[in-house]
Amino acid sequence: MTHPADPCTRSEFSGFGEDAPLELDAGLDLTGLVERFREGTANALCDTLAAVHNCARPVRLAGSSTTVDARTGEVLSTFRSADAPLGVLYRPCGNRRAHVCPTCSRTYARDTFALISAGVAGGKTVPERVADNPLLFATFTAPSFGLVHGHRGGRPCRPRRRDDRTRCAHARPQWCTTVHEPGDSRSGAPLCPDCYDTTSAAMWQWHAPELWRRTTIALRRAVAGHLGVTESALGERVSVQYAKVAEYQDRGLVHFHALIRLDGPAAAGIGAPAPPALDGPTLAALVRDTVPGVTVLAEPVDADDSPRVLAWGAQLDVRVVTAGHRVDDPNAALTPGQVAGYLAKYATKDVSGLHGEGQHRRHIAALRAACADLADRAARHQGEDHDYQRMSRWVHMLGFRGHFGTKSRRYSVTLGALRRARVRWQRITAESARTGEPIDTRDLERRLLADDEDETTVVIGSWTYLGTGWRDAAEEALALAAAARAREYDQWRADARTEATSKGRKPL
Repeated sequence: MTHPADPCTRSEFSGFGEDAPLELDAGLDLTGLVERFREGTANALCDTLAAVHNCARPVRLAGSSTTVDARTGEVLSTFRSADAPLGVLYRPCGNRRAHVCPTCSRTYARDTFALISAGVAGGKTVPERVADNPLLFATFTAPSFGLVHGHRGGRPCRPRRRDDRTRCAHARPQWCTTVHEPGDSRSGAPLCPDCYDTTSAAMWQWHAPELWRRTTIALRRAVAGHLGVTESALGERVSVQYAKVAEYQDRGLVHFHALIRLDGPAAAGIGAPAPPALDGPTLAALVRDTVPGVTVLAEPVDADDSPRVLAWGAQLDVRVVTAGHRVDDPNAALTPGQVAGYLAKYATKDVSGLHGEGQHRRHIAALRAACADLADRAARHQGEDHDYQRMSRWVHMLGFRGHFGTKSRRYSVTLGALRRARVRWQRITAESARTGEPIDTRDLERRLLADDEDETTVVIGSWTYLGTGWRDAAEEALALAAAARAREYDQWRADARTEATSKGRKPL
């Protein structure tokens, strides 16, 4: 089901060949797959799996589309779902969550990596000069709402001297000598559920996007103050660009990982040289000084509630990736490639990662219940359309309503442009196959990533949604198994390249 691209290396990969079959669950009903062989559609299924890159839950469509030259009106090609291998058009689901679709989440992660990496080192139409500008990697955490258990890197959770071991008002111990391993279901759980302020935690989660927005505003004001210019005139000197992703902690609250880059004047374009008066360490100091003062006032949900002043947690980590106006030491502990990889990995995670297999974390259930309760209380607030009523739609996300990945407008290329480039590449290769003309690779990247107004073709289609997913569980299991084998092959190739490079050989 996988089709490694390089035939000279496939024979060396242990997962390829007739003696390395895909293994499915022994209890799986294979009646549908057997029927595929009987009716002669097994090869069509394989072709469809390959076409959607082994997506776990593809979208099924029926209809047709016509590609027309926008300048001449000439019909270039026509496609009908009836001509597809299974008589229905299958399209990847595009879900970014790894637990829903491993394949599509990897595509999302690759796009995110390309987006973030372009803003770090250039490429994808972003000039390479961005690599010379000050760049920070910062982590913003949620504040404490009570003592919680946690993984401490092999150390005891909350050790205290015997003469300093106290109990809370509910007679529960305020210490823990257990060494919690990664994945421990107790990690993130309160030492005392009754002491823990779950309602305020839900409120903070709800307002986290607004807290980030105010942080970007405050940082721009701080930069303007440091340079001695007004906030309105800041764009004439520098522009602050960022890319960030959200990640759930074990306690159920998100923290943000962000790359913050300082460019020159906005009018000079992406990556314009930043002024020497503001380098990486200075920008990091401004972030550290600014963030603690950023707050959001959370209105009470009803007359029995109180307003809350919400802020970031005390654990603010700010590291300089590029100091600016020089190329950093490639042997440093933190490199641009590393941080791009970190953020791409976090972008495919969600709240599902908080539920260990066969485990039920009570503090996560309590946070979910607090969100539902706040929404219900807001709904009972007669005569008002309260913002908290909408929290009922975000209970499954534990109250977090923001996007998992965001960036400033001029940080780098957009995810939409990368997806559009893939579609254009498919059209270019299809046209090359139709006409027999070789693909012109001159200025190819610019053409693939050009704006929509530069598009020379128009696709006119009429499609009907038929459903989501494969015909049965066996086909879905086959897609997941093939996707896992493809990931193994990708990892094998990456390891082989690394080994070849370390030994001075030409990479595969």
